[in-house]
Order: sequence, then structure tokens, then C-alpha cells
Amino acid sequence: MHSDKNCNPMGYFLQRVLFGFGLLCLAQPAFADDTTYSGDFMKRTTMTGDWGGVRNDLAKKGVTFDINVTQIEQGVVSGGKSSSWEYGGRGDLSLQVDTGKLGLWPGGFLAVELEGNWGHGVNQNTGALIPVNTNQLFPVPKQDGVALPALNFTQFLSEYFGLIVGKLDILTADPNEFAHGQPYAKGNSQFMNTSLNANPTLLMTAPYTPLAAGMVILPTKDPKDVVVTLAVFSSVGTASTAGFNTLNANKLTFWGEGRVRTDFFGLTGHQLAGYIYSNKEFTSLDQRLGNVLGDQQLSKIKGSWAAYYNFDQYIVETEKGSGKGFGFFGRFGASDGNPNPMHYFVSAGVGGKGMVASRPFDQFGIGWYYMNISNPVLSTGQSTAELLRDENGVEIYYSYAITPWSMLTPDIQFVRPAQKHNPPIFGADVGTATVMGIRLQLLL
Repeated sequence: MHSDKNCNPMGYFLQRVLFGFGLLCLAQPAFADDTTYSGDFMKRTTMTGDWGGVRNDLAKKGVTFDINVTQIEQGVVSGGKSSSWEYGGRGDLSLQVDTGKLGLWPGGFLAVELEGNWGHGVNQNTGALIPVNTNQLFPVPKQDGVALPALNFTQFLSEYFGLIVGKLDILTADPNEFAHGQPYAKGNSQFMNTSLNANPTLLMTAPYTPLAAGMVILPTKDPKDVVVTLAVFSSVGTASTAGFNTLNANKLTFWGEGRVRTDFFGLTGHQLAGYIYSNKEFTSLDQRLGNVLGDQQLSKIKGSWAAYYNFDQYIVETEKGSGKGFGFFGRFGASDGNPNPMHYFVSAGVGGKGMVASRPFDQFGIGWYYMNISNPVLSTGQSTAELLRDENGVEIYYSYAITPWSMLTPDIQFVRPAQKHNPPIFGADVGTATVMGIRLQLLL
């Protein structure tokens, strides 16, 4: 089991103590749903409250801060590449500014996201192409640190049309009522597995935090009814860089997505479709498979595309449009298959929130995914080896709201990984991984 206890025993000890303290001392009875920044410590929506009234005053003026800290203890208890337990966490601060409410000018919206992580995850131990702990990927996989993945400004020129420019966190794309999490689909809430937070065919074609310019179209004026987003952005980008020095006409990505609210049987639902194309030169099956393929030399391919679709549909709603009830979801994705290794992707499941009146913040979900994998084209003159296979998995979670600002989530996943063998290529088989975990999310 990997840990930092040898190099920093006090930090390791304090991490475990704080995590355990959060699990033990926060258990409280059920609570009502009529909460705000202000109010009783156990009933308000954030742990730190309204900051002496400042937070509520700023919100009225269009300035809001969303701060959350997520901690995850997770282990591969059988199968996979190796058995281990790991602890890690991530913090996220989102700032939203509405220039109209602030008294400056109408139609302007500034969005800023600051994030950082610490500790370790078990993603490298499963043999899966899809990470089982999305939270530990950001801002940079396998690296502690703080970065700014989103800094962008949107200006609406009319009630129907706006322009957006800056650094985007594209994990706001592909939203789904039951399988996306808030606010950036990074495993803070709902599912932990990346395949059940966003469509991986999209994520393998573009960086998650590029420098971009685009437009937002609202055909009905209401973004809850229909929203269309079109953008062009750099195919190269990291959370720790601004992105201007990597702008290149031969490394651009073109993206379009539309989402519409439906009303089948008088119940809320959504339909979404998107397409993404990059003219960048990729390695065959892309080097983002490096953790699976090692140092294999792969051939080059120009351009990559992916198309994706998702839906969600309530079966039961406690109140229409309330976001509480029970329903099902599904995703489908297709790509070129090379350089994007995920040729076809499908996921489906059920989820719900606030099904019991006395537990308005509890959530649950059961999700399944399947991914059709292409094998790499080696450029060394060797015949193609069967390094990979199709991958599939199941995840089940239940989020227990200790308070409106603290969620405790037991989680279990069963993943048949894409990697067939441990190194060398024809080493020991990598079997189905059983991954158990527990997550504590605090909204500050």
C-alpha cells in the first residue's frame, strides 16, 4: 500500500484523524430543506455560513463563492493489477460574477475555478482505462498541486445569444441529471467512476482545460429549455498554464453541443447531443494510454473525432422541476477508433435524490458502462499484440447527507479492465477489479 506516512508521519496521521473525525462526529438527525447560507450550523447549506452577512450580500449583488473539499479512501480489494488502499483529496473553489446584478453592465458573466489535490488514488492499480476515482485526476493526474482550470467571460449581446472567451473547464459539458455530479463532473458527488460522470470519447479527443472562444445560443431565452454551445479551442492545454504559448492552427479543436428539456408524460427529462473534432496529430491510440502500454512506440495519425449523446428522464418527481425524484439515464459515444482508443461507448443506470421527505439531500445511483476498445498500431515492425480488450464496469453508491453541507458516500465498483496482462506484455492476467471506497464531501 502506498502512503506518505514514512516521509511525513505527522501529516499522514492528521489526514486520517480529520477524515475519521468527519465521519464520526457529524452524524445528526434528519433536517428540513428550507436552508440558505444563513441559519443553524446543522441546517444551512454551507459549513462556514454567510460570513457575518457578507456572503449573502455578495450573492444578492451577483457574486457567489462555491467551495468544497472532497476526501476519498478507496481500495482494490480483489483483482486488478495490485491490491492496495489509498487516501486522497481535492479542494475546489468556484467564483461566479454577474455584472448586471453587480451594477456594472447587463449580460456579463465571469467564471473562475481554482482546484488542488493531495494524496493518492488507486487508478493505476486497477488496469482499467477509465479511472475509478475521477476526483484524483485533477488538476494534474498523479501530482499534488493547485491550478486554475477555468477563467472565462461570457457576454450576452441579446437574450438569445452570447459570446464566451477564456480558459474553459469542458467538464461542464455533457451534463446529466443523474450522472454528472456538481459542479464540474469530477467525482465530488454522484458517481466516482469517470465513465459515469462524462462521456470518455469526448475526454480523449480534447484537453479538459483549453483556451477557447465560442458562443452560447438560447433559442427560447431560457437556458433550462434549450442551450446550444459552439466553440473552437486549443487541442493542447493544462490546468497550470494559460495556453497562449501553445496556440497553433494545426492544434485546434472544434466543438458543438445542444441540450433540450423534454416533458414526456409530464415529467422532466433532457436530451443532449454533441460532436468534437481535433486537427491535431495524435499518436496511434494516443499516449494517454501510457499507463497501460508502457514505452511502446506508436504510429502518428492526423485528426480525431467523437460524437456523443446522453439523456435523463424522471420516472417519479416529488415536484416538477425540483430536481428531486427517481429516474434513469444513458450515454452513447462513437469515435474514429484510432487515435481515440474508445471506438464505441455506452452507459446506463438509475439514480435519485430526495426520495424521502425527511432526507431531502440523500442521493443514490447504480450505473453500468461498456467500452469497445481498439488495439494499438505499433510502428516498430512488430505484429500487433492483443494488449487491450473491451472494458466494462458497474458502480453502486449511496450518499448520506449528514447535514446539507456534508455528504458521506459508501461506494463499490466492479471493473473488468481493458489491460489484459501485467508487464511484460504477456505477463500475469489482470482480473476483474473489485474497488471499495468511502467519500466525504464538505461544502464550505
